[in-house]
Amino acid sequence: MRLAVWSGPRNISTAMMYSFANRSDFEAVDEPFYASYLKCTGLNHPMRDEILASQSINPTEVIETLTGEQNIRSLSQYQKHMTQHMTPKIPRKWMLDVTNVFLLRHPARVVSSFAKKYSNLTVNDIGVSQQVALFKYLRAAGQNPLVLNSEDLRQDPETKLRQLCYGLGIEFQPSMLGWPKGGMPCDGVWARHWYGAVHSSSGFGDKEGALPKLSKHLSDVVNKVLVDYNFMMKFSL
Repeated sequence: MRLAVWSGPRNISTAMMYSFANRSDFEAVDEPFYASYLKCTGLNHPMRDEILASQSINPTEVIETLTGEQNIRSLSQYQKHMTQHMTPKIPRKWMLDVTNVFLLRHPARVVSSFAKKYSNLTVNDIGVSQQVALFKYLRAAGQNPLVLNSEDLRQDPETKLRQLCYGLGIEFQPSMLGWPKGGMPCDGVWARHWYGAVHSSSGFGDKEGALPKLSKHLSDVVNKVLVDYNFMMKFSL
């Protein structure tokens, strides 16, 4: 199986990657289009130069690593993707050759967390609208991607992971509920900037609290994408 999991930033996507990487039958790939995204957009993300040096900036080459039979071993492959990385120049057709899952988080929680690491964020940075576009593309092509809400996952990790595994047609493994502290071999080079919290954890953590209070700018960003988030929530497990 090649499993592509799509989210915006700060969606406990790294924890999900660790959960699957800790299975006996999966290997993980961390944000394979990140360098291509930075090259295409010119965005000055933290560690930009290191990221560009660590990955191919050619989307065609990246797609080949995600779909080519010679590039996967006996293990299944978990692909952690950020929806905003799929710029218009990147073909979408390859997505029809993998199994797709969408991971949601309330945009107020996303922007509150993301703004601590990246100032002056915009709607395009958090990937919610892009997530809807990719989801609708796959539905129109005949796929029925699973959708998982991260708040539900944190409230009851085992139940939600069992539901996800059932929907994917794979066995749940208890090892998915935890992982060693300090990071994993699948981490991208950017992990030391972005993954501090998950490196200090060994599981999904406690359930989410109340929605955070936001500045006017961040509230405006959230309000622009609430319709898209609510649309995706209609399909959540």
